[in-house]
Amino acid sequence: MADLWIADGHCDSIGDYLARKRDLREPSSFGHWDLTRAQDARLGLQFLALYIESEYKPFQAAWRGLELLQAALEFIDKNHSDVFLVKSKNDILKLGQSDAIGLLINVEGGEIIGESLFMLDLIFRLGVRSIGLTWNERNAIANGVGEGPDSGGLSQFGFKVIEKMNELGMIIDVSHVNAAGFWDVIHHSRTPIIASHSCAAALCGHRRNLTDDQLRALAANKGLVGINFCQDFLCDNGQADINDVVRHICHIAEVAGVDSVGFGSDFDGIESTPARLEHVGKYPYLVEKLSRAGFNRSELEKICYSNYVRFLSAVIK
Repeated sequence: MADLWIADGHCDSIGDYLARKRDLREPSSFGHWDLTRAQDARLGLQFLALYIESEYKPFQAAWRGLELLQAALEFIDKNHSDVFLVKSKNDILKLGQSDAIGLLINVEGGEIIGESLFMLDLIFRLGVRSIGLTWNERNAIANGVGEGPDSGGLSQFGFKVIEKMNELGMIIDVSHVNAAGFWDVIHHSRTPIIASHSCAAALCGHRRNLTDDQLRALAANKGLVGINFCQDFLCDNGQADINDVVRHICHIAEVAGVDSVGFGSDFDGIESTPARLEHVGKYPYLVEKLSRAGFNRSELEKICYSNYVRFLSAVIK
């Protein structure tokens, strides 16, 4: 399986880069993601999340988001022989074709646009191709999972954001949106959506996980869920290992179909990782575990990368 390349729907490593804690090139004594181990694991696509911390919300959220975006673009420029920015269908065609890793910029928190649709146009021009509509809190677009499942879904402004993102060809990420907002997006979006770093509620009852009904709706939408490696999302006792990740992938493949599942590690956004998945370089072990669990070559290709390629091709213009 060494020739399979990997797509990952979520990592938060750019925060360490902005803080000058790591240059993200070489392994360090801390951190889950770096270029050396990512290339060793044959990573071909990484969604690079710009997480806007709660202390910047609401009034400094746009400033913080743009600061993170500048850091991401600087990282790409400094490492242009090893990474490239994914922002068009032509870029999708380059994924997995060399050692260079495609980076797709995701803003984790719709607060970056405030209540102004023109900000969507601006960050799109700057290379952003995905937005997580909320983190756990309420914002002008929708309610996060921290507000409760029945606290209301998309606002009127939120519906306009969905329409504008569809028009631009931007990926709508619902990982932190509450249940009411999830259903509003599913019913309103004209393009497939993603839960870039979530798990199955049937196996672990964390509020961030998706019910089987939500998983089936994502499948009908031709969307995708990236399995999160957060231990609290994988098992109720918070002591997960690599087998729990396999368990969630198997469940989603059974409930929603193998076309609906991929990886969304949340590396550098989680405090600890499952045993035997301590960093990005361990992806080959996960692929081997999935093979032993009974997934055939074609199914492994879908989970590892081709579901993401199909999804991106359907959304990005």
